[in-house]
Amino acid sequence: MLSRLNALSLSSLRDISRRTITMSTASRIASGERSFSSGATSAGMRPPKLRDSALMRHNVAFINNEWVKAISGETFAVTDPSTGDEIGRVPEMTVQDLRNAIAAADSAFEAWAGESAKRRHDVLKQWFDLMQQNADDLATILTWENGKPLREAKGEIGYGASFIEWFAEEAVRTYGDVIPSPNKSQRFVVVKQPVGVVGVITPWNFPNAMITRKVGAALAAGCPVVVKPAAETPFSALAMAELAARAGIPPGVFNVVTTHKHVQEFGEALAASPVVKKISFTGSTRVGKILMRQSADTLKKLSMELGGNAPFIVFDDADLDAAVDGAIASKFRGSGQTCVCANRIYVQSGIYADFASRLAERVSQFIPGDGFDERATHGPLIHRAAVEKVQRHVEDAVKHGAEVLVGGGRIGDTNFFEPTVLSGMRGEMAVTREETFGPVAGLYRFEKEEEVVSLANDSSVGLAGYFYTRDLGRAWRVAERLQVGMVGVNTGLVSSVYAPFGGVKESGFGREGSKYGIAEYLHTKYICMGL
Repeated sequence: MLSRLNALSLSSLRDISRRTITMSTASRIASGERSFSSGATSAGMRPPKLRDSALMRHNVAFINNEWVKAISGETFAVTDPSTGDEIGRVPEMTVQDLRNAIAAADSAFEAWAGESAKRRHDVLKQWFDLMQQNADDLATILTWENGKPLREAKGEIGYGASFIEWFAEEAVRTYGDVIPSPNKSQRFVVVKQPVGVVGVITPWNFPNAMITRKVGAALAAGCPVVVKPAAETPFSALAMAELAARAGIPPGVFNVVTTHKHVQEFGEALAASPVVKKISFTGSTRVGKILMRQSADTLKKLSMELGGNAPFIVFDDADLDAAVDGAIASKFRGSGQTCVCANRIYVQSGIYADFASRLAERVSQFIPGDGFDERATHGPLIHRAAVEKVQRHVEDAVKHGAEVLVGGGRIGDTNFFEPTVLSGMRGEMAVTREETFGPVAGLYRFEKEEEVVSLANDSSVGLAGYFYTRDLGRAWRVAERLQVGMVGVNTGLVSSVYAPFGGVKESGFGREGSKYGIAEYLHTKYICMGL
């Protein structure tokens, strides 16, 4: 089929691919197949069964190692993005509930910070072991509230647990320093100490790993935390809280508060609190700027992992098969709902048509569907607003001259959107400036290396960037010139517990993971000792 596709014009390819996937989608919806369900629950699939039902906590949050309801008694519903069905309810907490959690963390700080690093290591390792033992249940909960395919959720659980294991080991390696003194009667010593109580605000796209990546480092450093998970995906956080208590993490060290209506007030309260010494936030650049302004009066330590608009460059000397694999891995993981996914795919003109046809063929084989359906390759978007944004981006691109090679539309009245490939992208299109956060691969044509580096850097954000080439000199030149915090050379995946994760420009500051991650939760103290 590939040779036939290569012989077609991009316009013809668009027509054939669009017709094929649309007919496939429509037929599955009409026949009631689960992969394209608009909301009906299939027998044996819903509700999913857990080996340990205690991991699914309803109507309660976790403060000071106690399961508590909101002071108001209010709750809010959490829905399954695949079906729209209600999963359960969690507390609609207010700022007073949050202050109770902050107070619990503050009360726990001195004892937890004073524990030996070995003790913190041991407790975190026990937490890691429990995550491993309960990985299937954690993945089931994650898929249920987030929608990603179960095998992808299992991958996230393993990835998330690796941060707890890594930072358990880093707890005993928060080394200080001895500086040679110019004075024989003095000794200069540098030690590392925990910053204090940390407020953690996490998104819904990685409801397990975004918490462990922050909390593992904080707890290893000796900092108690108050976690505010995304309202769309709180059950993963609550499941981890249950395992934290079983692991022996002391009261007040790990707290989880939930809210849907009071997100803004929670951010303001965390920023204004003199007890909270640091905020670690993953989310939009807009909200990150608000939190930064609000934290100015208390001069908090901040870590901000904000928006991305990743360039993905394919040079004409690249291994095309590898480049297509990399584009799929980067762009379509999590149905495009990742901050480091390729958002602008630049392909050199000599290979543009070949790359476009290969990518379109691969994407046309994807099966969007319920995360619990083994046939599904990609899950839904998180909610209707996300679908509407993706649809707006596609419509805007077509309006300005883009061609739809594959997909291009919403699947029925659901949160599913067809995996999409667009060609003929240009700078004035919304996709160029905005993070799509959905399964849309837009292809831009370029001629020269200098040109594409300039285009790639023409963004206010700089989280990740990718490029494919077999020219060693070009590999170093482009990697060093891309204005991003992370670069993938001949790979579409850059995230690893062993490597620092973070961006530059308006993608934020601070690093997570690796030896650099724990430093974000430590102060450097200098001790001058007279003899």
